[in-house]
Amino acid sequence: MASRSISFFVLLIVLLYFKMGFALLSSDYYNSTCPKALSTIRTAVVKAVVKEHRMGASLLRLHFHDCFVNGCDASVLLDDTSSIKGEKTAAPNVDSLRGFDVIDTIKSQLESICPEVVSCADILAVAARDSVVALGGPSWTVELGRRDSTNASFSAANTELPSSILDLSDLITFFSLKGFTERELVALSGAHTTGQARCVMFRNRIYNETNIDSSFATSLKSNCTSSTADDNNLSSLDTTSKVVFDNAYFKNLLDNKGLLHSDQQLFSGGSTDSLVTNYSKNSEEFYEDFAKAMHKMGSLSPLTGANGQIRSDCRKVN
Repeated sequence: MASRSISFFVLLIVLLYFKMGFALLSSDYYNSTCPKALSTIRTAVVKAVVKEHRMGASLLRLHFHDCFVNGCDASVLLDDTSSIKGEKTAAPNVDSLRGFDVIDTIKSQLESICPEVVSCADILAVAARDSVVALGGPSWTVELGRRDSTNASFSAANTELPSSILDLSDLITFFSLKGFTERELVALSGAHTTGQARCVMFRNRIYNETNIDSSFATSLKSNCTSSTADDNNLSSLDTTSKVVFDNAYFKNLLDNKGLLHSDQQLFSGGSTDSLVTNYSKNSEEFYEDFAKAMHKMGSLSPLTGANGQIRSDCRKVN
């Protein structure tokens, strides 16, 4: 009973932070101070995604990995210094996160038209939305006004990001502690309808798990052998429609073709099976729920007011 009360208290605190975050952010934040901010970001994102379709998934993932570690504050972008141990080399990020150069380009363009106005945290949030749209997915309103952190947390990056080896119960708990429901967990997981994963992240699944389509597993083994030399070889998270942002990811789960262990856990005889089935049949329902969940994620513990700063270079503190 005591643990239940504590969990409920934690949930209330998280929900309070969400409400506070929304109250302090605004979709028209830059209308007068940098009216070309959103169009500048959109143009750069579209250009980057056209050049390399995978970049859309990479920019979306950057925003996720930023927000889940101490809030949406662009801490994920900070390079290591003598006084800061950044998050880029944390286990979930090293040799995995990418798109930093695209954010650098956007920041440089914005600094040239409105110096020290648009935060790196807001760039990440808008770039994630614009990436999804560029890949054919839904849009949502991005609340703006976040400020950038002056520190990072290597340790938090190692503990606050969900692992691909988590079982369903752990995923539910993990996302619940961030204030997300089971529906939002499944909807956000739908981001895996685009992007790629390294062999080291799914090797155990294709060689040792039984709830996987045998032909699917076999097709992956030539590019992901048991040798560690293949650790960084890539395979698409959604082999049906590798680039397009759609609901094929959920259809794959119904056929036991989830690439990651955590993916297939969403359809494994548990409480989220019905959500996966619904999304596989109704792309509009998935789009609507994904957009709502992304909007909510963007309000995770933002720095506002006098907190933080507006970095002139996203990779380092002013």
